[in-house]
Amino acid sequence: MRPAQESIDISRDLVSLLPRLRRFALTLTRDGLQADDLVQTVCERATGRQPVWNGHGRLEDALYTLARTLRDETLGRKRMAADLQGGQEPSGETGYAGAVQQMIISMPEGLASAFLLVAVEHRTYRDAGRILGLAPDVIATKLATARARLASMASDMTERRA
Repeated sequence: MRPAQESIDISRDLVSLLPRLRRFALTLTRDGLQADDLVQTVCERATGRQPVWNGHGRLEDALYTLARTLRDETLGRKRMAADLQGGQEPSGETGYAGAVQQMIISMPEGLASAFLLVAVEHRTYRDAGRILGLAPDVIATKLATARARLASMASDMTERRA
């Protein structure tokens, strides 16, 4: 067991979680600049005076949940418009990896986040459900739908290249 002063040092671990937190924020916002703003707000809240994480469980779960909550508050639980991309490519992403990222974030709200948490971050349905505020069976359904959409998009992309 770690001493109490070591167990709750969010700023020490936050830096290593930034790429994963940004990737998650991108699935929530579908826009690179909005994702960056969301990550910044999450970091500010996480390192602020009121603790976001009590030292139990995974820090990233608390950060993902905070990101989702902040996004929901910002949107007032409204659905986002279908095309927030405006033709912008997320900065720094090109080629195949950029195309895959575009396919993921172009999925409807909720599908991309569920896919990222389960398929990319290797979270259980229960963990992903807790982060997204959904039941595990809803996560399973969203994941199946997301995988089917990605397979369809990938085959469409392959057919266009041929």
